[in-house]
Amino acid sequence: RALSPRPAVAVRCQEGQLVVTVRRDLFGTGRPVRAAELSLGTTSCPPLSPNPAQAFVTFVAALHECGSTLQVTPDSLIYRTTLFYKPSPSGNPLIVRTTPAEVPIECHYPRCSNVSSGAVHPTWAPFRSTVAAQERLQFSLRLMDDEWSRERLSNGFQLGDSLRFQADVTSEGHVPLRLFVDQCVATATPDRSSSPRYAFIDLRGCLVDSRAEDTGSAFVSPRPRLESLRFLVDAFKFAGDAGNLLYISCHLRVSPAAQAPNPWNKACSFSKASGLWAPLEGTAAICSCCDIGSCPSPG
Repeated sequence: RALSPRPAVAVRCQEGQLVVTVRRDLFGTGRPVRAAELSLGTTSCPPLSPNPAQAFVTFVAALHECGSTLQVTPDSLIYRTTLFYKPSPSGNPLIVRTTPAEVPIECHYPRCSNVSSGAVHPTWAPFRSTVAAQERLQFSLRLMDDEWSRERLSNGFQLGDSLRFQADVTSEGHVPLRLFVDQCVATATPDRSSSPRYAFIDLRGCLVDSRAEDTGSAFVSPRPRLESLRFLVDAFKFAGDAGNLLYISCHLRVSPAAQAPNPWNKACSFSKASGLWAPLEGTAAICSCCDIGSCPSPG
């Protein structure tokens, strides 16, 4: 067969997400695969709503979504995931006409290079003279004491306690920044994609644990400063897990302080008194996607 002018699987590594385009005629046999038989990552993320008339199926996912893994090398950040093809069983259980397939996908990002953030633009000097300053963003996530005055000395908790988290970013030479927490995931092992897995902050800043019954989980208002964000989470453990250790991984991000909060830059808690999602800043409309479970990606 003549080679197709376009690859069967194409990947675009963008600033905060990857776009995977899969040719329906995945194997070049003239027999198109079904979109429902394709998924991305270990969490089986589905493709965008497919158009049967199109010859391609498209996936769009944030770099940390769909069970992707991150490797940090001296020179690069490498995000890895896998495209899975899992064919449906044929009508005859004695035969198979297709076999499953896995396509490894990687996105490489240089750690030390002239990489524009796309969101933070220094206003007082040319880009090249501020690269060194842009690389000095330092993020931290700490457990705080009951008064929020210092870091908690112990990481041991009893059920019924509240965990007090404070996220911070420090920088040199940047325009003012506002910090957000896109996602926080608790796991029983250091692998954030392992199971059991509980995302208590998700959907780009929705503190979903605040909607659970009998919890006081919430973002704390007001912020101590724009570069800091505090939130409370009631202590929990995994049902049926005999272990007493939880690993918590969070994805922190900044936007220019002058940029108003929006559906992809937000901190939303659920108010049981009003029965509505409430933003730490901005209008209630930016939290509406927390209810439908699908918040937009920037772009």
